Amino acid sequence: MGQVLDGRYRVEARIAVGGMATVYRALDTRLDRVLALKVMHPTLAADASFVERFIREAKSVARLSHPNVVGVFDQGTDGSYVYLAMEYVAGCTLRDVLRERGALQPRAALDILEPVLAALGAAHRAGFVHRDMKPENVLIGDDGRVKVADFGLVRAVDTVTNTTGTVLGTVSYLAPEQLEHGTTDTRVDVYACGVMLYEMLTGGKPHAGGSPAQVLYHALHDDVPPPSAAVPGLAYELDELVASATARNPELRPYDAVALLSQVLQARTPLSDEQLDAVPPQATPGGHDNAEDRTSVIPRSLNVSRAEPDQQVNRTSRFEAPPLAPRRRTVAPRRGVLAIVAAVLIVLGVGTSVWYINAGQFTKVPLVLGEPQAKATQRIEDAGLVVDPDTAFSDTVERGLVISTDPAPGEQIRDNDTVTLVISKGPEVVRVPDLKGVPLSEAKKRLKSEGLEPGMVTREFSSDVAKGAVISTDPGAGTDAKSGKAVAIVVSRGAPVEVPEVAGASVEDATASLEESGLKVKIASGQVNSEFDKGLVAEQSPGAGKQVGEGDTVTLTISKGPVMVEVPDVVGDSVDEARQKLEAVGFEVDEDRGLLGFFGDEVKKQSVEGGEKAPKGSKITIEIG
Repeated sequence: MGQVLDGRYRVEARIAVGGMATVYRALDTRLDRVLALKVMHPTLAADASFVERFIREAKSVARLSHPNVVGVFDQGTDGSYVYLAMEYVAGCTLRDVLRERGALQPRAALDILEPVLAALGAAHRAGFVHRDMKPENVLIGDDGRVKVADFGLVRAVDTVTNTTGTVLGTVSYLAPEQLEHGTTDTRVDVYACGVMLYEMLTGGKPHAGGSPAQVLYHALHDDVPPPSAAVPGLAYELDELVASATARNPELRPYDAVALLSQVLQARTPLSDEQLDAVPPQATPGGHDNAEDRTSVIPRSLNVSRAEPDQQVNRTSRFEAPPLAPRRRTVAPRRGVLAIVAAVLIVLGVGTSVWYINAGQFTKVPLVLGEPQAKATQRIEDAGLVVDPDTAFSDTVERGLVISTDPAPGEQIRDNDTVTLVISKGPEVVRVPDLKGVPLSEAKKRLKSEGLEPGMVTREFSSDVAKGAVISTDPGAGTDAKSGKAVAIVVSRGAPVEVPEVAGASVEDATASLEESGLKVKIASGQVNSEFDKGLVAEQSPGAGKQVGEGDTVTLTISKGPVMVEVPDVVGDSVDEARQKLEAVGFEVDEDRGLLGFFGDEVKKQSVEGGEKAPKGSKITIEIG
């Protein structure tokens, strides 16, 4: 450690080793800030196409700015090393939390899932797909912030590590279409989040297996079981949430993380405190949060002396500190006791001055996150600093507790400098506006101006609300809701219109009839054979009698005329034989028995003679004598 990469980034400690890169904690000597340095393994860096994709996707992700996404500051190369300089998050991963605590209470699981979906939603709307969402890529900071890491970078790796645990860990979160066809869109991230929610609620993965092949088989052929099967008494809404996100058919899943977040918020609203705080039986008894015995991918402490031995780092790596040169022992000359004492005093004086210049006049900002305002203020003032209080709304930090400090905890500032202490005002409460009769676009603007988010939009018929205007909202008008809550909107389809029957009519007559009913007409590009003459309407969609909204479109398909079929000769055949022959080629059969026909069983005559052609589906009459 201690080496400087690219003349700028001084490596201080190894954070984690993965299949693609090693991550170090480093200091940006130019801006004097701590960051995470992700250095690609040399074997991968030798592949020019791999490096090119790595750099291209890193540049794309750097444009994605969101508080729940690990930021990318810089990218570069130094010799054979390719690196990314990223935001440093002191804390742990969701995987560490699950290892230590087993299953989580529903409130904790949702508190983690919501910011993850917010990050993914921003990425999805910006055109990015994560492709490798799993607990290892969810970082939980010491201040409680949740961030998603490794956006877009995992796609650059086309091969999978052969280590069984790693493969199992990846396969468990891949959507069936990823496993079977390699196709990826926003819904693969939705599926992975559904699996993570299941794992947080139950403490285990949904598909068990001793090998990747077994896990893959279950993922392709078995639905994710409801978490309540493993945690009796779990709220039904959570089962529905997992089922929706992990549907094997991607068409049945929410189309992106924004849509899933809307479902999460709606599912959470009716849950009671008792349901949210229920402790699952899989939770580890006496779970604790001790930084000293946690196995973290990103360590909580910045103290280099506590970092684990660098056992996993290649000992030939250029990031290994070279051994210090042996010191030569010197013997002080005999110049008398007074001379020695004077020399020691001089050295101590110089050392004290150097210490004061470099460190003695600086103080570390105390860690006071989550503490009451009075206690936090006292601790900061005891450290010789000045407190500047501020307030902000927070959905996760209780009223009166510290949300954050500026500068951040652990940063060094001069004595008597000011620390801004941001105190939680609790969740911001907003009153849902009355939007009945307001056009949908305007309703969405009104919600955003009030601090709310437009949620799922559904459409219903209404005789008293104009088409395209809002019928109702959920929560309803006048209801108090948390700031940022998604509000579901029901929009009018207008008064219902019954589609008239126009099959068999001319195009002109059919169009006139439909337009008189307030409907629009579209002619299908292709034509079909039908019982109707050529040029008449063969089919209509929606069909006659269906209810649609005013102004909706009815599609008409034009007839090419009937299919002409040769009529078999059935004169002299028995009735059963004749019927069988005629029906086999598509005709309907009508029997004419006359006065004496009830006593006979032989066909004497047929309405269309054998060998002639008639429209398929038409009726052939046979006379029986």
